[in-house]
Amino acid sequence: MLLYAKQPIYYLIEHHPHKIKTLYLAKEIEKKEYARLMRLGFEIKRIPNEAAVKMAKGAQHQGFLADVEDVRLHDYREFLKKDFVVVLAGVTDVGNIGSLVRSGFALGVDAMVACSVSSLPLEAIARVSTGALFDMPFGLHKNIYDVLNDLKTSGFTLFGAEMGGEDIRKISPAKKKALVLGSEGAGLSKKVTSRLDKTVSIQMQHDFDSLNVAVAGAILIDRMRDE
Repeated sequence: MLLYAKQPIYYLIEHHPHKIKTLYLAKEIEKKEYARLMRLGFEIKRIPNEAAVKMAKGAQHQGFLADVEDVRLHDYREFLKKDFVVVLAGVTDVGNIGSLVRSGFALGVDAMVACSVSSLPLEAIARVSTGALFDMPFGLHKNIYDVLNDLKTSGFTLFGAEMGGEDIRKISPAKKKALVLGSEGAGLSKKVTSRLDKTVSIQMQHDFDSLNVAVAGAILIDRMRDE
């Protein structure tokens, strides 16, 4: 898969250099840094900016592109022994998913599974997550009810984000917990909420409709994590 932009590529350089096959540089870097990169074992090619723009299909590449190993998708059943799982119920926006992966990894989520979708552009999600997708166990499963049922029977308490839910500040999350986040437009369906143990929300200081799912998810994750 092709990854571009400095932050996600440098995340791999620092944490998973073995996953990089070829690093493409479309800008000059310091000789000392170039020598360091040469010692890491992957191929380095200098390319003109025009070639970089073509590879990135016109997107902002910041002079750094890399051919890297594909992100490995996990079977969600691998997550049943974890303590904190986030379930994405029909969330498809790449920016939101990438941000949630980044926030979730930073705040201690053990795994994440996207449901009600058959595929996702993992290259874009990896880029938005600034590389965190390579460390966050991530899975895809079409049927969310399979996921919820298996989590429940494995001892998870199921929480769902919903406008009318209980104030998250008043909740004492269980040791094994799953947070279910719905799509921006539709939220969580009644059929999904009927499978949950509790719905939670973020109480607004001012009269405002709602928060972006990535922002709301990050706040909920932070307030639900173990101290």
